[in-house]
Amino acid sequence: MWEVAPSFRLLTSDTAHPVHRPWTEQTRSRVLAAGLHRGWLAELIGPSGYVPDFLTPAPGSPAPAPATEWDAILATPPDRVRHDLDHLAHHQGHLGPRLTSLRADPAARLPRLAQEIETYWELALAPYWGRIRAVLDADIFHRARTIAEHGTGRLFNDLHSSIGWDDTTLNLVRRKRISPRHTPGTGLLLIPSAFTGPGLRTQVSPPDPPQLAYPARGIGPLWETRPATGTPALVPVLGRSRTLLLTELATPASTTELARRTGLSPAGVSQNLTALRDAGLVSAHRAGRSVLYARTAAAETLLDAASLTCSTSRRKDRPE
Repeated sequence: MWEVAPSFRLLTSDTAHPVHRPWTEQTRSRVLAAGLHRGWLAELIGPSGYVPDFLTPAPGSPAPAPATEWDAILATPPDRVRHDLDHLAHHQGHLGPRLTSLRADPAARLPRLAQEIETYWELALAPYWGRIRAVLDADIFHRARTIAEHGTGRLFNDLHSSIGWDDTTLNLVRRKRISPRHTPGTGLLLIPSAFTGPGLRTQVSPPDPPQLAYPARGIGPLWETRPATGTPALVPVLGRSRTLLLTELATPASTTELARRTGLSPAGVSQNLTALRDAGLVSAHRAGRSVLYARTAAAETLLDAASLTCSTSRRKDRPE
């Protein structure tokens, strides 16, 4: 959910983000066609400012499944929902009709909100999650290594320009609340985000531990398309058609679009995608009346390994 909220804000704004532009160009039309720019999320997540805390529940594990996060939102106590909506009304000046009904009866309205969040996830983030998750995992690995080699102080002092550690206190620039150790709960959750923007986002909602979302390292090349130079090596293993489909899935696509691009029949594309999906190399995501297919992290690893092997072979074959 720490990716859902800021990515939705970016997608429904007029801002041309220097890094995420390829993603917005691919996904905005699908989100608009689904009417999500006029739904619950549009009222909850404005162009700027406060986002209700119940939309970003504290994760119970390092990588919770999306359905686990939807369940956590559905389990939000009614008083918590009303408190957050009152805070949102204070910032925005009013609540729209949907949020007014949500405030009046959270238990009846939260399932509709959760359904819309799931629809947004499937349209805008799930087809790209393998790529996004790789960036987030790399950031976590880097931070863990920093703690192991240099200690927690180095971690915080390198995390962001607006945060600092002085051996006894964690200081955040322009934060107006003081949070003693015994008030916010146990520990501190650090959450890397690909979409949160250049700043930090904090959330202190006892009894949950405080959460601090920060820009993940390495998002610059997130949407760069890398040439699959090692695909000839995969043809004897996967076959020409399946290798071609994996190459074309550098960006998520439907069966119809893949058939148009490759010249394969729609039935042939569907059959080969089913085989790739069964092998864990392709994932499928519902997008309205069609289904988007995307390469998984395993497929990216396979293509990278083939490209590396091909490059190494060319160097060995080069005359001295």
